[in-house]
Amino acid sequence: MMKKSFACLITGLCTLPTSAFADSPYFSLKDGDGFKRFSISAGWLHAMPQGSANPVNINTSVAEGTSSTIGDVSTSSVKGAIDRSTASGEFWYNSINALDSLGFQTLPGVLSGTGTINGLSNWQAQGTGLEADNVDTLGIMANYHFTDNLSLEIKAGIPPKVDIKGKGNIYAPLSGNATPVDDGSALGGLIGQIISSVGGDIPLKQDIHITDLTQGGKAASARAWLPAVELHYQFGKSGVNKFRPYVGAGVMYAYFNDLEMNSGIEADLIKAGHMIQNIHDGKAGAALDGKTSSADPVVKLKATDTFAPIVTIGATYDFNPNWFAVGSVSYSKMNNEAKIYVTDRNTGKELIQANTKIDIDPLITYVGVGYRF
Repeated sequence: MMKKSFACLITGLCTLPTSAFADSPYFSLKDGDGFKRFSISAGWLHAMPQGSANPVNINTSVAEGTSSTIGDVSTSSVKGAIDRSTASGEFWYNSINALDSLGFQTLPGVLSGTGTINGLSNWQAQGTGLEADNVDTLGIMANYHFTDNLSLEIKAGIPPKVDIKGKGNIYAPLSGNATPVDDGSALGGLIGQIISSVGGDIPLKQDIHITDLTQGGKAASARAWLPAVELHYQFGKSGVNKFRPYVGAGVMYAYFNDLEMNSGIEADLIKAGHMIQNIHDGKAGAALDGKTSSADPVVKLKATDTFAPIVTIGATYDFNPNWFAVGSVSYSKMNNEAKIYVTDRNTGKELIQANTKIDIDPLITYVGVGYRF
């Protein structure tokens, strides 16, 4: 729909001279006052994004206060998840550490009990984000000159492959508590209630590492389609001034496809999907141990389209009435949103959704050679 809208806009603007102003000498397709109506140039286009990364927002399907049977779990994972800032936490850490020292590396489900999970429903990962890298491509600029000074320019070029750099590590802020012995049975529940009533629950607090967005040099890549339409005013006069500065303003449209995610980050997100599903399956211990679940997680990356204003300053230099050199600097206040989905291929259920705003804000330089006709 967005692509159709932009195509309609271009078509309307290009037909403007031949319809609405057909009887005007300024908008006629015939040459007038010593200038040529059409020009086209090609050259080197270099885009330098100026924006900075924004935190990644994460949502999962594990609601606050979700209760999950822990099941068998390694003693090392339990120790890593215990909040030792409380007396209860320190007691349980020392107790489980003693079992670990005696060679009991697994805490059986009959002892681990049931956990109440908080912190995973949604959070913002501070110090993380995505940034677009510099890019070079062949630029093409086509102008229709309404008058010797006023023209309409369409900017285009070969859509470049843009690297998206990652920033920071994403952690899941797990918190909650575990009620030992409450394994779901009547007796276990009774014993667990007694333990809980005297303040004996195991307090949980752990920042679980999900992924490093900086791994592999880039988090993702995408092909960028960045056409723009600008209205230009050029100073000077054809046939009199060889060097003619100009200013312009208009709108740029950004569309991204062929998105590819870093394979290491993708693998980490699949593991995170298994962690979420294990909690739903009543296997919180397996989630802590990083074991696979009943799900078949698949990762999808999407980027939103966007329109943005663009301004330009530049100049042309005439070699002769037809051939000229052109150079310009443009800036666009542009941002879009990257969205990541982790879903279970078996059921279609969404396990994790993450999104972040990418401030692109490109500074675009262009140097080319053109021809007027």
